[in-house]
Amino acid sequence: MKRNLTIYLLLVLVLGARFTALADTITISHEQPLQLAVYGQMEYLLDPSDSLQLADVLARGQFRKIDKQIPNFAITTDVLWLRFTVANHTNEPHLKIDITYPILDEIDFCYPGQDGQYKMITSGDLRPFNERPYNHQNFVFDLNVPPGGVQTYLLRIQSKEPILVPTYVGTEREILGKLNKDDLFLALYIGVILVMFCYNIFIFLTTKDWSYFYYIFYIATVGFTQICLQGFGYRYWWHDSAFLTEQSVQWGGVLSGIGVLAFVKNFLHVKARSPFINKVFWFFIIAYTAVIPLCLAGQLSVAYGIIDLLALSVVVFLLVYGIVRARRERLARIFIIAWFVFISSIIIFVLKDVGIIPYNIFTSHILLIGSAVEVVLLSFALADKINTYKKEKEESQAEALQVSQENEQLVREQNVVLETRVTERTEALQKANTELNVALVNLKEAQTQLVEKEKMASLGQLTAGIAHEINNPINFVTSNIKPLRLDIEDIRTLLEKYDQLEKSPDIQHAFREVAAYKKQIGIEYIHEEIADLLKGIEDGAQRTAEIVKGLRTFSRLDESDLKSVDLHEGLDSTLVLLRNSIPSNVNVIRHYGELPKVECYAGKVNQVFMNIITNAFNAMKSKGTNGQESLTITTGLENSSVRISIKDSGVGMPPEVKDKIFDPFFTTKDVGEGTGLGLSIVFSIIEKHNGRIVVNTAPNEGAEFIIYLPLKITNPPI
Repeated sequence: MKRNLTIYLLLVLVLGARFTALADTITISHEQPLQLAVYGQMEYLLDPSDSLQLADVLARGQFRKIDKQIPNFAITTDVLWLRFTVANHTNEPHLKIDITYPILDEIDFCYPGQDGQYKMITSGDLRPFNERPYNHQNFVFDLNVPPGGVQTYLLRIQSKEPILVPTYVGTEREILGKLNKDDLFLALYIGVILVMFCYNIFIFLTTKDWSYFYYIFYIATVGFTQICLQGFGYRYWWHDSAFLTEQSVQWGGVLSGIGVLAFVKNFLHVKARSPFINKVFWFFIIAYTAVIPLCLAGQLSVAYGIIDLLALSVVVFLLVYGIVRARRERLARIFIIAWFVFISSIIIFVLKDVGIIPYNIFTSHILLIGSAVEVVLLSFALADKINTYKKEKEESQAEALQVSQENEQLVREQNVVLETRVTERTEALQKANTELNVALVNLKEAQTQLVEKEKMASLGQLTAGIAHEINNPINFVTSNIKPLRLDIEDIRTLLEKYDQLEKSPDIQHAFREVAAYKKQIGIEYIHEEIADLLKGIEDGAQRTAEIVKGLRTFSRLDESDLKSVDLHEGLDSTLVLLRNSIPSNVNVIRHYGELPKVECYAGKVNQVFMNIITNAFNAMKSKGTNGQESLTITTGLENSSVRISIKDSGVGMPPEVKDKIFDPFFTTKDVGEGTGLGLSIVFSIIEKHNGRIVVNTAPNEGAEFIIYLPLKITNPPI
């Protein structure tokens, strides 16, 4: 075991010396304390199958030198291994490496330890942010190169986006200073974006010009895209969300593409001036939108490739279209200037990566600079657009004023004729209004008379029933008075005979006469008859009292105040007063549930019961008296309302009659037998109580009226 470990260490040392010999060394000195690793200073190895381990890479050593200014690889699924050697010719014991491309999914830094074995530090967008050696969006690692020493390092990189590895090596002071400069550039850019965003929101709210709305959307999407590409959003906001970290770059590309297309489409009035080109704009917008499902499906490399292709196509398309429009429109010329600045920044950025233009602080931040300048120039273009519109508006107002002056004379001439016609029409309307008022008064009087007629009809029916109900017990009492008087006279005569006993000289004879008289009048029968007569009188009195009580309960018709009442009492009193109207073949069934007292206009509710029950009796009478009929009254609680069901077994109603029964003046009775206001009054009373009424009926199946009343009226009518 120890022998194998010794052989492995010797192999690592030999290979490390070989690395130093093969690669161009990155030398950090006092004269050059910060260097960008370019061209042959870095070597690469591709691992298509992702099967190589660190030991395999160290053993094979089949690296090739980078032939570009910086390592730059298109979208690939291969794992990229980079190797570079650093020589420390300074007195600084701490060198650092800064990889300024923050959207690499996985980047592992391999360095030789004190024991000569290589160790690995894992990092990348998809790795925990808090495990990074430095709290920054760039990838910063320490290099353990002692003063005067040389060390070889490796990087393992894998990403779904294009792989760029701009690598700075330098002293701690220089690297930290560069990080501060990068943050300063990004902060300045974000500041410009925020200022333009807020400023244009203010302009939009002031002018209500929708060009500013689309421009605000464009600023937001472009700013969001740069924040994603520069790693700022990952650093401060969503580094704990794997979904946002993995997809933010693609979403930024989609949104910025849609944003620029929507803005240019509105800014240059493409729909009105170039209908065919407007369809091309919509094609690109739909194409960008179609990339979103690919992102959600996890096809990020494919999505990135499509976004790059669309971005290149849109850049060329907008440039050509803008040049064509710029020949005849000032706004298009301003747009082309701003767009050309942004395109130039993209070209410089690409030329920098391929090595034609040197990699420096200006070219490394050229996209931020170009984007900021473009945003400012487009804002100037919108301001110029407002001035142009203002000028056009003034010219239009001047032209409108001239037309107005020409029409003023014509209007004055027509006013005379118009005033005459208005006067005539006003007089006609006033006359018609007067006639309508008279007709309305007559209609109200007729309606009042009909309602009073309905009330009087109900009152007449009620009075007849009460008279008949009271007459029966009164007749019973009256018929018992005469025999009771005769019995009392016989008892009085018997008592007089007893009084004369003490005056009779022959007491025995007198007793025999009294006994004979008692036998003559049938004293035992008289006792029984008097008891029966008194009981009959008592029953009649109780029956009369019951009728009077029911009448008193029902007679709340004139009460106008809300009161809490027992609805069962109202139903019972109504049935008492209608007892004379109950057909002989009708059985009244009561299924009363437990009900609390209900706040209502008691007299009005009793009138509802009276009208519905009366109609039920009439419906059952129309079937004849051959069969047995029933009226079923059921009460109960339902949610926060009481439910009263009045169901009869009468003739029922067809749908066309059911739909009209609550209409005023609708009746199925013969002429002169009804006003058609009974159920209309019922409906208005229930509506006044914030309740509702439901009717279930069919021909020959009877009718059921279900009344729902709230326990308390929340907003009583005035």
